[in-house]
Amino acid sequence: MPNPESISMHDDERLIPLWSIVLASAAFVLVEYYFWIVGPTQHHHAPPPLGFRIYFNLSWGVMTSLYFLMVGYISKDAPRRGMTTRFWMLICFVIPAGIGAVLYFLLRAPEISACPACGSSIQGEFHYCPQCCYQLTASCGHCFRTVRATDQFCTRCGHELASDHRPARLRVLGE
Repeated sequence: MPNPESISMHDDERLIPLWSIVLASAAFVLVEYYFWIVGPTQHHHAPPPLGFRIYFNLSWGVMTSLYFLMVGYISKDAPRRGMTTRFWMLICFVIPAGIGAVLYFLLRAPEISACPACGSSIQGEFHYCPQCCYQLTASCGHCFRTVRATDQFCTRCGHELASDHRPARLRVLGE
């Protein structure tokens, strides 16, 4: 399994790489150049109304740009989830009309992070580390569902959370 990248949840805007932004900008300019300069010289009949041309040309340029931005996002997001980057980028390019990107978002794995205690790779929804049993998130001692560290009672089963033995790092947040 590849090492997860150290991108936090609040740095999602950094998941679109610079090369993707440059390619998206170039694709937008090329599509607009084709539809405004090259395309009209190829037709032997009257062009459609100007409003239709503006809408059609801009929408194709934006869709092309979004396609390149999506491939760039997938290239940065896949390693965070322990997935093969090259495979998913190939899927996005081979399967047309953005269906590859939709498949990626439907089938992507949960985020992988490092355990603060032992450093092993763990999935984001784990309550405890499977290697060292370090408690990663607060959970109810009765139904074992996620609770906030500041909750007094479990919202699912009503169990009194103060009776559970919580680690010191979660006890400090609860006070």
